[in-house]
Amino acid sequence: MKKLKNAIKNDRIIPYFQPIFNNISNKVVSVECLVRLIDDDNNIISPYQFLTIAKKSKLYKNITKIMIQKSCQYFEHIECDFSVNLSVDDIMDVEIINYLKENIEKYDVSKKIVFEILETEGIENYQEVLSFIREMKSIGCRIAIDDFGSGYSNFEYLLQLNIDYIKIDGSLIKNIDRDKNAQIIVETIVDFAKKLKVQTVAEFVHNEAVYLKVKELGVDRTQGYYFAEPQAKFSL
Repeated sequence: MKKLKNAIKNDRIIPYFQPIFNNISNKVVSVECLVRLIDDDNNIISPYQFLTIAKKSKLYKNITKIMIQKSCQYFEHIECDFSVNLSVDDIMDVEIINYLKENIEKYDVSKKIVFEILETEGIENYQEVLSFIREMKSIGCRIAIDDFGSGYSNFEYLLQLNIDYIKIDGSLIKNIDRDKNAQIIVETIVDFAKKLKVQTVAEFVHNEAVYLKVKELGVDRTQGYYFAEPQAKFSL
């Protein structure tokens, strides 16, 4: 918690950028903005080590605001789509939503920004999530459901939300070249998404065999270390 407070105070919460590639053209079509903490020794700390603590210590809202502002500012003059992650707690927080809209307008990124929402978090707060999606889409923003296929997946829920992207969870993708059950599930998700005219993104694509299987199954986009790790700077 001390490290977190120092990082927030000293402007050491930063976005890293991981490109997302089109599986036909192999070109970058979007970038996910991922939070990182720089500690006092200039080590780059991943969110797995501090986000849970941030939520317990009520510092999470500060981190969300920093990521919104820095991500929007970074892509103000870069002609590329970018995504930021929002929890359902963020979506239900009026202060966060107002801050989000201010930054979208300030940096003129409504046509570039994509909001990634965790699929498993939204089910219980369906009406709030739906209201948020409608409001954001009305100003030109797009929506992705993240980690789809982790735990349980509610297909009916997706039918109602008018989303743009389904990001298929890494637990299904990482061994898909040899996991027949994962192949069946991903094939079902892809078929479902195509009928809805929703783009699919495979997360955790970490080698050629996984990438080739993802392409074979008809997934539209790829994200993972096979193509690019998260990086401190991004340029087309």
